[in-house]
Amino acid sequence: MTDYAKIIAKELGVQASYAENAIALLDEGNTVPFIARYRKEATGSMDDQLLRQLADRVDYLRGLDKRRSEISASIEEQGAMTDDLRKALNEAQTLAVLEDIYRPYKPKRKTRASVAKAKGLEPLAALLLVQDAKTDPAAEALRFVTDEVKSASDALAGARDIIAEMVSDSPELRALLRENYQKHALLKTLAAKEEDSVYRQYYDYSEPVGKAADHRVLAINRGEKEGFLKVAVEIDSEKAAGLVCGMFVRGTCPAAQQVEEAALDAYKRLIHPSMENEIRSALTDKASEGAIAVFGENLRQLLLQPPVKGKVVMAMDPGYRMGCKVAVVDPTGKVLDTNVIYPLPEFKRVEQAKTVTKKLIEKHGVQVLAIGNGTAGKETEIFAADVIRDYPGVVYASVNEAGASVYSASKLAAEEFPQFDVNLRSAVSIARRLQDPLAELVKIDPKAVGVGQYQHDMPQKRLSETLDGVVEDCVNSVGVDLNTASAQLLARVAGLSSSVAANVVSYRESNGEFRSRSQLLKVKGLGPKAFEQCAGFLRIPGAAEKLDETAVHPESYAAALDLLKLTGFDEDDIGSKGIETLPQRVKLLGWDKLCQKTGAGRPTLEDIMAELMKPGRDMRDSLPQTVLRSDVISIDDLTEGMELTGTVRNVTDFGAFVDIGVHQDGLVHISRISKKFIKHPKEVLKVGMVIKVKILGVDKQKKRISLTAQNCGNPF
Repeated sequence: MTDYAKIIAKELGVQASYAENAIALLDEGNTVPFIARYRKEATGSMDDQLLRQLADRVDYLRGLDKRRSEISASIEEQGAMTDDLRKALNEAQTLAVLEDIYRPYKPKRKTRASVAKAKGLEPLAALLLVQDAKTDPAAEALRFVTDEVKSASDALAGARDIIAEMVSDSPELRALLRENYQKHALLKTLAAKEEDSVYRQYYDYSEPVGKAADHRVLAINRGEKEGFLKVAVEIDSEKAAGLVCGMFVRGTCPAAQQVEEAALDAYKRLIHPSMENEIRSALTDKASEGAIAVFGENLRQLLLQPPVKGKVVMAMDPGYRMGCKVAVVDPTGKVLDTNVIYPLPEFKRVEQAKTVTKKLIEKHGVQVLAIGNGTAGKETEIFAADVIRDYPGVVYASVNEAGASVYSASKLAAEEFPQFDVNLRSAVSIARRLQDPLAELVKIDPKAVGVGQYQHDMPQKRLSETLDGVVEDCVNSVGVDLNTASAQLLARVAGLSSSVAANVVSYRESNGEFRSRSQLLKVKGLGPKAFEQCAGFLRIPGAAEKLDETAVHPESYAAALDLLKLTGFDEDDIGSKGIETLPQRVKLLGWDKLCQKTGAGRPTLEDIMAELMKPGRDMRDSLPQTVLRSDVISIDDLTEGMELTGTVRNVTDFGAFVDIGVHQDGLVHISRISKKFIKHPKEVLKVGMVIKVKILGVDKQKKRISLTAQNCGNPF
């Protein structure tokens, strides 16, 4: 068993053998969704999120070992390797510790110490470091006076520079100071200019670095970047310098005084600036990882919002100058009609807008209005609520339109709707994302969806990797209809690249609908490995082979048929009412016997059983449904103590924003989310969650609404 597996198993709280198997499966080129769904016996049923943590940790540990080898080779080349040094390198558990050990041996650019060494002052520095009471530094320094070293004082200054660099390079000292800074340093901010801004609360602010909240760190970083803040890491310099001197200064003799002067210089000139940068960098890295995790979780919940199925939808993309763009789509997302109306009173065309809207509702049997929540969104809701009073049963929903404009201006949108201008494409996107959020949102760069904090300040590569992983996991957990999915949706299926996904669509267009999963092997570029990875996530409703409609993997068809036979059913019973007794029959036979007879493990058989009972089920159907409204309220209607139902739109470090049917989302502060202590709102609230809230306060001038949560649970 590898050390990686042992280390990761301990960190993640899983069995080492499962970690070992997961690492091996990843190394063999298997995708995370495939491993999570179809290799549960091997991994102890690790879910996709845990597997991605494991994959990230393996990458880090391998990078650590690679760097360890590079450092060892460099020190060996210098002829400086010792048994103690080799032991220290082998025992280093982090990159920071490795770099501390390597610091004295790392090739440096020109420094004051390197200049002094070039002048031959290293022996004087070594002599001073002995700190012998009999040593007279000034007298000894005279021996080093040359054409390059003009005086004894110059010689001593150069020797101190050499000692200062040696002190700064000490890994033991850096480890001691790092711990001290983590415990006692403060993150301090001051105003950089006399100008009001959103960063005013940080114009004279400090807090311990060990307690700095992620969202405050990111806000401070942005304030500094925009020129509003000056930021520093402060610590009791006398105590910190005392730690430095305590490690290197022995006694009070003249030589010791020279070492003390060098040590203090090392702390002030070299160590503190380095520690400050390290602390700031560590805080930023931690805050970024936290923000990326929140962003990823918010995106997951947004993608997994329940679809509004089987409805004719009219989308309204609100706007002022360009009017409100309207698109009507049928239950499959096909565009039936488009128009542009001006429903806002200032344009004096409200009656005309009502006439057009009513004609579209009547002509196409519109059942739901999907209204974008951007500029003029609330005014458009007011208009829509007034119109549908004449149509009992017609309702509307506010739709998060983040990223719709990005999609509408994309090459993909132009190819999909060449007959429409950019604005109408956006309306179509809003309609479709109500009908199936996942299928529509995969067309947009995840970073454009806008359900996080400071996403533009994040390490973009890391952010993209995380969000792409979230999209992949969501698409595969829901499953994809092989005969209707777009190339963009197919490209998110495990094992399918963008080019192969395009080939799947081309094959479908040339040969008609897929009739079986096995036909996938005829698609150009889709070989046995890709088939293994993707097949279980691709469904064919109405297929001749009923198992092709389910999430059962082709490799388990024999086990599924054996399970049916052993429990007294056959393939025709899949999805029927009679098969509801399957769990009872399985219990009577016993899992051990069934596993032995079918050759499959219990986790696989449990998944198969669920699919046989509800083939091709959409896991989103069990989640709280989208809030559909028929009337609208304004901020003027809100009063303290009023109870409302709302939808969580965004979750941040400090609270959650909730759409309660008013133009402004209300804020539930973290302290108002749960009666129990929580470290982060995401422990309780998720994007898309429907919750009851009570109005705590309304600031009409600043348009701020304070809420308290009433029924926070976690349906996910």
